[in-house]
Amino acid sequence: MSSTLEQAKQAIPAEIRMISGCRDEQTSADVSNVASFSLPDPAGRAGGALTSSLLNVTYADHTNTGKDLTYSETLLAVREQLKKKGFEQIPQLSSSRPMSVDAHFDLVPENMSGTRRAVMIGINYVGQQGELRGCHNDVLNMKEYLMDVHGFQEGNIEVLMDDGKHTSPTYANIVAAYDRIVSASEAGDVVFCHYSGHGGKLRDDNGDEKDGYDETLIPLDYQSAGQIRDDTLYKDLVGKLKEGVFATSIMDCCHSGSVLDLPYVFVADGEETEMHVAPDFDFAPLMSMAQQVLQQQGVPPQMIALCMDKCNIM
Repeated sequence: MSSTLEQAKQAIPAEIRMISGCRDEQTSADVSNVASFSLPDPAGRAGGALTSSLLNVTYADHTNTGKDLTYSETLLAVREQLKKKGFEQIPQLSSSRPMSVDAHFDLVPENMSGTRRAVMIGINYVGQQGELRGCHNDVLNMKEYLMDVHGFQEGNIEVLMDDGKHTSPTYANIVAAYDRIVSASEAGDVVFCHYSGHGGKLRDDNGDEKDGYDETLIPLDYQSAGQIRDDTLYKDLVGKLKEGVFATSIMDCCHSGSVLDLPYVFVADGEETEMHVAPDFDFAPLMSMAQQVLQQQGVPPQMIALCMDKCNIM
């Protein structure tokens, strides 16, 4: 039987890390005043709890030259801030590769010298039931952080917001933005994806979820176009990013713990001390979708068969 790492490399060519605002069974939250998180120059009064606390922790880390926080320290500090403000959600880190949570937290590893690109999505659902207040501010605050601290350039950051000024975050536009960043990114490049908005759960429609539900992102036009399932995110983003690309995703939404279906997990609950394979993680559905991705990319059938056989899928 192939090892978990071999299967992970076949199913997910890129190194991807995701910080989610809560576990699958939890809901996330808006905060009414991001000034309480002491951000350098907050873009507005409201913001997502995860984004606001994460930025507060990482900005403090950046300005305190005597200490570099690890992934574990960063997430536990975020959790502590959330607790102090009355939020029960537990952030977690998931990854396409095993990693030490004692590694220095960084969106741009030293060995990545290529282009830095970002897709940033903030949806307030203006005028709709369930309207949010802080998602635009999350994007603007995070964008400033990317440019000030991590050297991202304005021209390589694509922003989708329902503010009448930016590209509208509809289902089609979100998927198209992910497709553009996937197509443009090559080995050595850095990708950053940020989503602030509603997240949801839908009954699994193809039998690949052990809990019977797909985790989803909820686009602006979800009532007509539907929700973006985790399967779609795999086929259009996770499974298509090329080997040698380093990607980080921040998911500030409800039910987001496994929305990218990454196999390795660290939950910042104060009890876990290292990353582990997600309980009951099943690579078979991912490998089936990986086969579809390879077919779409025009990979010869014999090469696909060899790849699947290597992981004992066929």
